Amino acid sequence: MTKEENEKRIERLKNIVLNMPEKPGSYQFYDADHTIIYVGKAKRLKQRVSSYFHKEVDRFKTKVLVSKIEDISYTVVNTEEDALLLENSLIKKYNPRYNVLLKDGKTYPSICITNEYLPRVFKTRQINKRFGTFFGPYSHTGSMFAVLELIHKLYKPRTCRMPITKEGIEQGKYKPCLEYHIHNCKAPCCGKQSLEDYQASIAQAREILKGNTRELSQHVFEEMQQKAAELKFEEAEELKQKYMLIESFCAKSEVVSHTITDVDVFTIVDDEHNRTAFINYIHVKNGSVNQSFTFEYKRKLDETDCELLLTAIPEIRERFHSKAKEIIVPFDMEWQLNEAQFFVPQRGDKKHLLELGEMNCKQYKFDRLKQAEKLNPEQKQTRLMKELQQKLQLAKLPYQIECFDNSNISGTDAVAGCIVFKGMKPSKKDYRKYNIKTVEGPDDYASMQEVVRRRYTRMMEEGATLPDLIITDGGLGQMSVVREVVEGELGLHIPIAGLAKDDRHRTNELLYGNPPKTIALKTDSELFHVLTRIQDEVHRYAIQFHRDKRSKHALHSALDDIAGIGPATREKLLNEFKNVKRIREASFEELSAVIGASKATKVKESLSKNK
Repeated sequence: MTKEENEKRIERLKNIVLNMPEKPGSYQFYDADHTIIYVGKAKRLKQRVSSYFHKEVDRFKTKVLVSKIEDISYTVVNTEEDALLLENSLIKKYNPRYNVLLKDGKTYPSICITNEYLPRVFKTRQINKRFGTFFGPYSHTGSMFAVLELIHKLYKPRTCRMPITKEGIEQGKYKPCLEYHIHNCKAPCCGKQSLEDYQASIAQAREILKGNTRELSQHVFEEMQQKAAELKFEEAEELKQKYMLIESFCAKSEVVSHTITDVDVFTIVDDEHNRTAFINYIHVKNGSVNQSFTFEYKRKLDETDCELLLTAIPEIRERFHSKAKEIIVPFDMEWQLNEAQFFVPQRGDKKHLLELGEMNCKQYKFDRLKQAEKLNPEQKQTRLMKELQQKLQLAKLPYQIECFDNSNISGTDAVAGCIVFKGMKPSKKDYRKYNIKTVEGPDDYASMQEVVRRRYTRMMEEGATLPDLIITDGGLGQMSVVREVVEGELGLHIPIAGLAKDDRHRTNELLYGNPPKTIALKTDSELFHVLTRIQDEVHRYAIQFHRDKRSKHALHSALDDIAGIGPATREKLLNEFKNVKRIREASFEELSAVIGASKATKVKESLSKNK
């Protein structure tokens, strides 16, 4: 790979990372053969994955990994724990080449049941399947210790590391240890507990570790109730704590659910602008998500979601060799499959899986849109203009938008500002400032009419391009007075909208029409943010002009009105006498000594008249 090709590859990968969400999830790196070479977890996907592409990364292994990456995908989940469990599930399935997390000190603990004659149950970070069966890993060690404690209290498996054999037990080689005397072990090494009873206890412990704890939970609950009825409240409290630990361990999540064994989950999200649909596929095996992919389908004949999903499901199931008998879908399907049954959940774990798939679809759609707009910024501007055109039902695309605002203090220093946005971007060379000339006192409506009249009368005389949309910084009143001038006096047909604010002076609605009506617009949408920016910008522009004008007047003095007295002379007088009052009180001789007789005569005569 040449240097130029490598730079293009890195730039392409960085573009993918820039559009990743700041949400928990699992990410996957692919090589040139589209084989997963690394699976990771992250509390914040964008922040974690971007760290691989920082220039200061100096770890050799990280550099080697980055040099092999050709593509990146990820799965969004709701919690950090789900991200961890999903990562481990994917690592077990794909065994990526560069995953070394299970080999260093950062691995999460698991529970092992050994293959010994009298098996032991304990936690470990060393995974070697020759020694026994491993359950986990556990991201929340509290849950792991709760399960271990539960198993030890219920079944009392041995904790010693002594290599016990059948022959040794028959020959009486072993003696009861302290654990037996304090009732933490039933001493199977001495024959005080039969081999059959011990193995049955271990079998039940395996079921608990597999997640089959509902029957056990019910048993503990009933025993707790019985102890309470017998007024044995201390024992009942212990059972209550144990019951709560079991319930906590059995808590549901989107990634691991003990009630779901083998299902496929399909969700679909539309992209109306590009005639495209995004379909997310999740496969759950033994209560764990082990596959999650999103596919893009281009509509050819305006197929419905149902038709498109029905076409995609067999294709995706064949690609991933899925034999699941149950397929979770978001709506009723018109067709049936021979090998599986469709199911539309209304609540519970399966509904949560459906919501997880929809969340991944929407995130994938958002990422694709951001990547396209990153390569072509004009695409975003056009999309926002089309959205505004559709919301207001305008005849043409609102390319040029103008907005007005007034600023004054009790009618003094009254000014106004007009800002222009072209293609949803500020065109500062077209901004205009206006001193209010014909309005006396604080009359915002009359001031607005004067500015609008002057603005569009001049544009018509010069043959300038008129705006496609006028936005007023106010509600119904501002829109009404602007319409009187634009349509009534000037005879122009320019759409007029208004941005109204709430009691906290925050933009909360868009008004349009005659009579004006509120346009439905989500306050967290990109279009709403652009409109809010327009309103904030015109407010800033008018306020700044007003402040500049006030500052200029505040620095004005009686010396500024004296003909023949320039800045240098004024500076000499102020340096000598400090203020205008002392200059007025000074004698002719004192003034002459500073600025000369001729200028002293002008200052003395002017200040005497203005006294």
